[in-house]
Amino acid sequence: MKMHKKSGFTLIEILIVIGIISILAAIVIVAINPARQFAQSRNAQRWSNVNTVLNAVHQYAVDNNGILPNQLIVNANATAKDVCTTGTNLTDCGTLGGISLASTTDNQIYLVSIPRDPSCPGCAASSTGYRVATTTNGRIVVSAPHAELGVSISVTR
Repeated sequence: MKMHKKSGFTLIEILIVIGIISILAAIVIVAINPARQFAQSRNAQRWSNVNTVLNAVHQYAVDNNGILPNQLIVNANATAKDVCTTGTNLTDCGTLGGISLASTTDNQIYLVSIPRDPSCPGCAASSTGYRVATTTNGRIVVSAPHAELGVSISVTR
């Protein structure tokens, strides 16, 4: 009588392979750190949005002989104020302590809409999560105060 040896893996061998794969997967997940990657992605979006807002305000001023949108002229030499979302009327925006850049979205010439912070904790419905101010020498500063990972996002022109 001839005996056939069954080929295959034993339970112990399978468990060892699964354990090794689990350890390698854990190391890869820790090395990649998805939470940090998402935070960096949101910060990249904030940089883009801050530059977009600043470019729209600058282009508005260029097209209007150096005159800034009204709300920025009123806010000259003051602390930075929140930028109101598209669609917030000027009275409500001012009452909430914000700045309306609606003139940059009129007829969608400079912006289609004011960009919003990708994940603004505690932002009001009328706030974009970005702040804008003018300095004593007339320079415009747009910032993202809710940047993550200890990054400071601010652009001046």
